[in-house]
Amino acid sequence: MNIRIENLSFRYPNGVLALSGVSLEITPGEQVAIIGQNGAGKTTLVKHLNGLLLPTEGRVLIGDWDTRQFSVAKLARRVGYVFQNPDEQLFTKTVADEIGFGPRNLGYPNERIQTLVEDALQLTQLQGMRSMNPYDLSPTWRKMVAVASILAMDTPILVFDEPTTGQDAASVERLATIIAEMKRRGKTVLTITHDIDFCAENFQRVIVMGGGKVLLDGPAREVFGQEEVLAQTYVDPPQITRLGLRLGLAEVVCTPQEFLDVFERHCTA
Repeated sequence: MNIRIENLSFRYPNGVLALSGVSLEITPGEQVAIIGQNGAGKTTLVKHLNGLLLPTEGRVLIGDWDTRQFSVAKLARRVGYVFQNPDEQLFTKTVADEIGFGPRNLGYPNERIQTLVEDALQLTQLQGMRSMNPYDLSPTWRKMVAVASILAMDTPILVFDEPTTGQDAASVERLATIIAEMKRRGKTVLTITHDIDFCAENFQRVIVMGGGKVLLDGPAREVFGQEEVLAQTYVDPPQITRLGLRLGLAEVVCTPQEFLDVFERHCTA
């Protein structure tokens, strides 16, 4: 499902202009990371995708739906949003009930709900915790419950707000696997993140925001090669990218495997 953002500006009631003239198009199945310093406008931007915020100027289209004309509940059929803090989402007494709430609220048939719940449990490795109270789980696993609850809604678009915050290495790898599976299924995934290494290893397109505007937008390799622009929003390229740049490699690299491949060619040239 296509996302089109046209000349979007947003001003909070206190007068702060959080977004200024943002225009973007995200095609179905894209994996997009949005990065930038705190206050750059990242969360404000993605909250326009499901109607949590409405434009002061411009418009946001999710498929053929103008977000100003549809409720948050309606938009939830198209855009699933995983909040940064899972405790803002969780409220039922068991993991299975939490995961089933979304598809049940969307009116899916019981058979489909059960299939979606089981799929989300498997993707997040929560099968053995289905009967537990989410608040009896560690913060890492509560995050997985929040993720599973949105996966089970089976929306064509998924938004993850700082998914790796407070997560251990195993959980970060689990999230990477989930994102790869969503890509395989043709879903659009947008992620706000300060975890630049996670961004570089899992997302093909990177949008850099600063001061409520889009500073850079393109393939990760091109974006991370522009250190001077990134510095404007206090973002450093991934460590492996910086190492490659300092060594004078002919190509910008974003992952350790890319570094090894390019470095080998560099040494044998």
